[in-house]
Amino acid sequence: MKERIKQIPLLGPVLRNIYRTFKPLKEFDNSASYWDDRYKSGGTSGAGSFGKLAKYKASFINDFVARHTIQTIIEHGCGDGNQLLLAEYVSYTGYDVSPSAITLCKELFRDDNSKIFRTNDEYNNEKAELALSLDVIYHLVEDETFHSYMKRLFNSAEKFVIIYSSNKDEQRGPHERHRAFTPYIDSHFTSWKLIQHEQNRFPYDGNERNGSLSDFFIYQNNCD
Repeated sequence: MKERIKQIPLLGPVLRNIYRTFKPLKEFDNSASYWDDRYKSGGTSGAGSFGKLAKYKASFINDFVARHTIQTIIEHGCGDGNQLLLAEYVSYTGYDVSPSAITLCKELFRDDNSKIFRTNDEYNNEKAELALSLDVIYHLVEDETFHSYMKRLFNSAEKFVIIYSSNKDEQRGPHERHRAFTPYIDSHFTSWKLIQHEQNRFPYDGNERNGSLSDFFIYQNNCD
């Protein structure tokens, strides 16, 4: 395929870029390998980490962080770091299942000492005032992966958890399984209470660049 593209005059460079952007990944095996393969092949965290959706998420979270004078933040699923470029945090640690994503983030923020990046395997019960989960939950296809992720997310938060995700049960492809996660939190993390649900300013309209199925859900730890 790539060799045939090279032979096309003038259009060759354009088509090669399109091929690199949209070339298919290998057959889906599991969520962890899917995302590492995606980043290795030059893929991104998705449309939600760019443009108006990224700005919307950053504005909402930055405002929350400022209002509550939050100093420390942990994000579970930092991805390629594009969303983080818009963040205004004092101290941040990002975790991801993909070693390739962590490599990208370390390079992107190599001159920023306020940010640390580690793989999930390196997580050692670190905690922060706020834990973030942005466009991650509906990519946790396997039940075991979902359960362990939710436990790590809430165990790492001292005061608040912000989740940006859909909240319904629906399979939308091999690597996209939407879950009604709020009942799960109510039954498994009883000290945490939902204090705000912000419906997306840009609801999904069939084009993932224009809108999203995700809303903001903010939880607060009510344990004294």
